[in-house]
Amino acid sequence: MFDIVRYSPERAGEWNRFVAESKNGTFLFDRGYMDYHADRFADHSLMFYNEKTGKLYALLPANRHGDVLYSHQGLSYGGLVMSTEVTTANVCQLFGELNSYLSAEGFCKVMYKAIPWFYHRVPSEEDLYALSLVCKAQLAGRDVSSTIIPVSPVKWKRDRRYAANKAKRTGIVVRQNDDFSEFWKILSDNLSEKFNARPVHTLQEIELLHSRFPENILLWEAYSSDGDLLAGTVIYKSYGVVHSQYISASPEGKRLHAVDALYDYLIHHAYATAKYIDLGTSNMPHSNDLHESLIYQKEGFGGRAVCCDTYEWTL
Repeated sequence: MFDIVRYSPERAGEWNRFVAESKNGTFLFDRGYMDYHADRFADHSLMFYNEKTGKLYALLPANRHGDVLYSHQGLSYGGLVMSTEVTTANVCQLFGELNSYLSAEGFCKVMYKAIPWFYHRVPSEEDLYALSLVCKAQLAGRDVSSTIIPVSPVKWKRDRRYAANKAKRTGIVVRQNDDFSEFWKILSDNLSEKFNARPVHTLQEIELLHSRFPENILLWEAYSSDGDLLAGTVIYKSYGVVHSQYISASPEGKRLHAVDALYDYLIHHAYATAKYIDLGTSNMPHSNDLHESLIYQKEGFGGRAVCCDTYEWTL
């Protein structure tokens, strides 16, 4: 029923148009985003064409590592990108044919990161049903994110509201900025000090991606009344979903509760009409290592748990 074609750069235009018109794709699946780190991954993305009509039916952003297919290690989430025309029966057929294709290509296992449901513009869990019915997939990892519905908010915890009000009284101002350099130093210093880690993106990479997706990747910052940068967050915006990709504050920003003032402005003003505001995960990927102080802060802003799952199956 399906012709399975491996993605190649000459198909980028067709790929990107499908993502833009799909019912569950986001700008992260645009090749302009995916390919910024093409040198780090052996891309093995797949395109599924209906044999009868010749029309593109679905996409699978993916990469190969040894004999394992991942969907996709360079992205926060993956999974099958589908048109509004897909049916559950056809997606089950698609996964059966996908498994045959992958076996013939020498793969032994698949690791599949599902697209979180709140990114779906139309219900899009045909793939999850097929994973169970056809692939006999098992849950391999579960991360916990904290998400807010602005039109139906959960009340802020008292300490968060107190901190935000105290911060505003100091004259903190929140605004957008296109210069990422000063915030990136604050972010990098914090990650290095707390976790001996660094941002997933270098400064040059986030600047490149912002230049390619200026409406989707935004930097919001909180400044003191003297104009000093206190805190910032990088927002990924996709079809009504606002995701906080990075958040960090300077030592002075922490003392003045600048993050509370920043989120107060974003949640109640800048993105008050968004469908969802996702504050991100609070655990080490696929582990039981829950960062309790971090998720306490996010829950204080009204965030509540959404699970982001990874599945695996053998071929």
